[in-house]
Amino acid sequence: MKVLTFWFELASTYSYLSAMRIDALADEAGVDVHWRPFLLGPIFAAQGWNTSPFNIYPAKGRYMWRDMQRKCEQYDFPFNIPDASASNWPRSSVKAARIAIFGMEEGWGREFVRQVYQAEFVDHTDISDDEVLSGLIQKSGGNAEHALTAADMDANRGHLRANTEEAVSRGLFGAPSFTVDEELFWGDDRLEDAIEWARRG
Repeated sequence: MKVLTFWFELASTYSYLSAMRIDALADEAGVDVHWRPFLLGPIFAAQGWNTSPFNIYPAKGRYMWRDMQRKCEQYDFPFNIPDASASNWPRSSVKAARIAIFGMEEGWGREFVRQVYQAEFVDHTDISDDEVLSGLIQKSGGNAEHALTAADMDANRGHLRANTEEAVSRGLFGAPSFTVDEELFWGDDRLEDAIEWARRG
């Protein structure tokens, strides 16, 4: 049986859906999942974008918010569209991603990721703020002071940079993405396909 790697960006709406679904689906299929946070910013910059394509193309952005409403209703996940507009979105996810990497090593990282997504897409809190992150770490079972310090260490900075570089080398262009060896699946709507591919080995 193959290992499924889950590539996610903590400012990604559709990654929220997959983060909430993947463990239960993978457990049912008997598939091991490796969670890998990475950053879409460098990937977008390489295409000449300085923000999310959902901001660059307003029609696509409007569709995405409505689609997220529908999918969250389908999955029974909480979700709130920003009150005014998506102009302040996406927020910086760099520090949260570094904390997630540290949390994965300590066993509370997956829950932290889920907490970050709910803070971002349900409560609309600033996931780059240390006070917000501290509360999310504690909710997830981590030591906030220890994790925030570790997030700024060279090892964690380098780990996130290496994840992003590997994502680029594997041809990832969006999030969520899933890889099984050299096979790439993109989007929450391909999660089941990726799990089945891994299950079949």
